[in-house]
Amino acid sequence: MTYTTPKFIVSQIGEIPQWQAATWEDYVAACEDPSLEEARIFFYEGYLGIDMGNEGPQHARFNDLFTIIFFVWFTTKVGQTFDSLSGCVIEKPKVGAGAPDKVLYIGGDFHKWQKGEPRRINLNQSRVPDLVGEIADTTLASDLDEKKRLYAALGIPEYWVIDIKGERVLAFRLQENGKYQECEISGALEGLPIALLSDTLKLLNQGNGTAAMWFAQQIGNL
Repeated sequence: MTYTTPKFIVSQIGEIPQWQAATWEDYVAACEDPSLEEARIFFYEGYLGIDMGNEGPQHARFNDLFTIIFFVWFTTKVGQTFDSLSGCVIEKPKVGAGAPDKVLYIGGDFHKWQKGEPRRINLNQSRVPDLVGEIADTTLASDLDEKKRLYAALGIPEYWVIDIKGERVLAFRLQENGKYQECEISGALEGLPIALLSDTLKLLNQGNGTAAMWFAQQIGNL
């Protein structure tokens, strides 16, 4: 079921968000609408997509697994810092905006929010994340189409789509032509085979903690 605010159509949890014609000003208004505080809001090429932010158990399980994977990976990288910002809004005014499931900054110069600023990261003022990812259940088609083009337009160097039903990770690196090309080895998590992430997903029926521990054992051999 979907419902309509005075201006916007909002998709309920588990449903495919509807992209609706809108302006950048409509997007900003949606971000500032108190009734949409928990929503995930996207804008690209004159279209707005809104879906409620609460996660189902399976989506949450996959999402938390990748937070653990980041932690496990960077514990092996002495002196390398990272910041994981799940669901944080990133935007380039007039270009596009989104709230990826995973936003990863590697190294220093993380975004520092200042009191009084919008609760969004303006990529014209802050550096772009090194990696963003989407947990795809009902949204796989959009994650591989509209959102893929959106994150390329935002200049995100690497984009992951975590396919829940297919138990696989699709990874893309941004090319000089401004488009994504699928890759087998991560550039952000340097040297990490994407196939290893897909293999880790297949263990989720044993719990994401067990899957993460298996992942930790495997990267010890890289």
